[in-house]
Amino acid sequence: MADVEDIKPLDRDEEAFLRALGRVMTSLPRLVDADMLDEHPISGTEYMVLMHLSEVAHSRMRMSELANLCGLSLSGMTRVVNRLEAQSLGLREKAPDDGRAWLAVLTEAGRTQLGQAWPTNLASVRGHVF
Repeated sequence: MADVEDIKPLDRDEEAFLRALGRVMTSLPRLVDADMLDEHPISGTEYMVLMHLSEVAHSRMRMSELANLCGLSLSGMTRVVNRLEAQSLGLREKAPDDGRAWLAVLTEAGRTQLGQAWPTNLASVRGHVF
């Protein structure tokens, strides 16, 4: 870390950018969730989980790795996957190479829902970010 005496305050542009970034980081997930739930039975977070699963081999990933990619705790990811399981959009299965680990798996219904929700997600992100 820098010596406290060497630290200079942010300039006006840096401060404005940092505040704008903070607003995006806190409000964007809520805005995307609202847009998604207006048109689909999944939230923005659930969409992100389905998206990540669709991009990996065999459409399955360790729950811990998926949680990390999505910025969630492992218990938070478990709750998301449980909601996806309740809609038959995803499921959990034991990892074949580690009896303690669980995998999240994208189902065909989940892949279909992802495709249906993609335009809404894209429009939401474009509208709120760009």
